[in-house]
Amino acid sequence: QLQASGGGSVQAGDSLRLSCAASGRTFSMYVMGWFRQASGKEREFVSAISWSGGRTYYADSVKGRFTISRDNAKNTAYLQMNSLKPEDTAVYYCAADRDYSNTVYREVNYDYWGQGTLVTVSS
Repeated sequence: QLQASGGGSVQAGDSLRLSCAASGRTFSMYVMGWFRQASGKEREFVSAISWSGGRTYYADSVKGRFTISRDNAKNTAYLQMNSLKPEDTAVYYCAADRDYSNTVYREVNYDYWGQGTLVTVSS
């Protein structure tokens, strides 16, 4: 029900925009989040956005470089990634949490997950 796309192979300093398209239900009232998992590492929180878009959250490692947004009319969330670094290389997953009272940082709180899209940043 969540389809992540937009990954690819880029050079350090380049930009990518990931999309997370929802289908089968309306996610306009859900918190949307992005997580990533690098090879050999645990999945980690990247960013999240409240249902209205009024609140955004970022991991310190991406703050100032990544921007999360959503278009509820299109049932889609986005992650604009600028100034990419080799350490951003990972599979990126989008997720949706139907309980806005949950902390956005814990992946266990998310109810729906996309399949992941690979981002590779070379130096």
